[in-house]
Amino acid sequence: MAGETGERAPLDLLVITRVDSYDELPDGLTRERLGEFLHESLKPYEDPYPVILDGLDYALGSDPCKDGFVILGRSENRLLGAVVMLDTGMSRYVPENLLLFIAVDPDARGQGIGGALLQRVFEECEGQVKLHVEHDNPARHLYERSGFKSKYLEMRWEGE
Repeated sequence: MAGETGERAPLDLLVITRVDSYDELPDGLTRERLGEFLHESLKPYEDPYPVILDGLDYALGSDPCKDGFVILGRSENRLLGAVVMLDTGMSRYVPENLLLFIAVDPDARGQGIGGALLQRVFEECEGQVKLHVEHDNPARHLYERSGFKSKYLEMRWEGE
């Protein structure tokens, strides 16, 4: 997974695929290994591993009330990037597509993989796409270059 070879893979060798269920994951890639890839590659902005697995279950699990898909970016069977997309089912109220996680192997960053994955997401989604990003996350610049705009101020009440 992350850092397996340390070699840089040219963008033209990147194979991008859509996965709609766990049964469609490529050989050798399990729910747990994909979760580990996301957890490690999202650092220092990662969510806890069990939360990442919950997100994968929402996108790829069998619950008929939950839906989504995953976009994988691979080169020579090495996972270089992944995007987890959720279908909110609420297009009348909020964007119907939530980009939950996007991660690129730290050894493969700066090669356009994140942009290529985002482009594929846009091709696969119908309607608007929403994401949350922390102000100091450098990936914010990729999102802005890709056309994302900061439309609202997010506010949360977290109880007492």
